[in-house]
Amino acid sequence: MPFPKNLLIEGENLILDLRPHPIQLALPTLYTILVTVAAGFLASWLGGPWWLWPAIWIVAMLIYPVPRLIRWLTSNFAVTSERVIHRQGWIAKRSMEIPLEAINDVRFEQGIFDRIVGAGTLLISSASEFGTNSFDDIRHPEEVQKTIYHQGEMNKKRMYQGDGAARGQSGPSMPPAAPSATTELERLAKLRADGVLTEAEFQAQKAKILGQS
Repeated sequence: MPFPKNLLIEGENLILDLRPHPIQLALPTLYTILVTVAAGFLASWLGGPWWLWPAIWIVAMLIYPVPRLIRWLTSNFAVTSERVIHRQGWIAKRSMEIPLEAINDVRFEQGIFDRIVGAGTLLISSASEFGTNSFDDIRHPEEVQKTIYHQGEMNKKRMYQGDGAARGQSGPSMPPAAPSATTELERLAKLRADGVLTEAEFQAQKAKILGQS
């Protein structure tokens, strides 16, 4: 599911809206294949009522792969012009937010297999009681890291401009309040080329920047 736009505050722009990398579904998929093969083999070997093995298969699916699939479908890792947001869950929801100005450090970790498939773990250190937050199976974490740093710098410039205006300072021209549409479109195009954004995600964010959504 896409990130709910009604959760954005006034003037806040959605920069990235990512679902976890599909590699997160590798083990549930393997589990499903093994259970299906085992259930078919046991049904032909042991027999029993016609409903027994299908019922066992359904229970096995509800125990592991179905919850993992729902978690994957309802997970969002979003970067906005103000915050980093992670939401997860369908009925029972979990959400956490990190203001960009509170972020002290952003790192990523990738093993050999992670580099091959284009996934990794993102580590965000913030000035909060939770310290370092870990986000697994992030698509192209290096590009996401760069995006967070970029938005953090833009956020600092906007805050600096606001402080200067509040104090009535004059002098050298202040930094722009927000990046131009051209700059944002170029950045989104690079993220699409790097595989961080799909074509549908690129078009949706492009329409928002151009005021068409």
